[in-house]
Amino acid sequence: MRQRAARDQQRLDSGAVTSPKDLSNLQHEIASLAKRQGDLEDVVLEVMERREAAQERVTELTERVASVQSKIDDATGRRDAAFEEIDGETASVTKEREVVAAAIPADLLKLYDKLRVQQGGIGAAKLYARTCQGCRQELAITELSEIRAAAPDAVVRCENCSRILVRTAESGL
Repeated sequence: MRQRAARDQQRLDSGAVTSPKDLSNLQHEIASLAKRQGDLEDVVLEVMERREAAQERVTELTERVASVQSKIDDATGRRDAAFEEIDGETASVTKEREVVAAAIPADLLKLYDKLRVQQGGIGAAKLYARTCQGCRQELAITELSEIRAAAPDAVVRCENCSRILVRTAESGL
């Protein structure tokens, strides 16, 4: 378009056009080309401005993604460290349990494991202030009397949930 406008302007300036009608048409074409060129330049400028705004938004979003990824990496690192700590504690507790389990009679350990499976992981519960801490039920007076009368090494169970009751000084007997 610029080349055409330059060529037409050169024709106009050289005086090669002699008829007034051709001269008028050529001037009109040059003005039309200038207007069209101005419109296209405006479109190009608008596109460039939108491109700059889009590029700024891309930069902003890229920084946000990097920030979020940094937070994810940090959380993942903390999670992995917590897993390692939990795995270490699990191994330690498992070893301690094996030592304690070796000192418990086999039939009592078998009963405990059976109750633990039936009761959702808790086979024995503390008797605290006349309440079974497994089912959170206060024991009846007759049941408490039976537990008081039982030998200290006797296995006593809760009538409500069937868990083994662990008696302590806080049992309320």
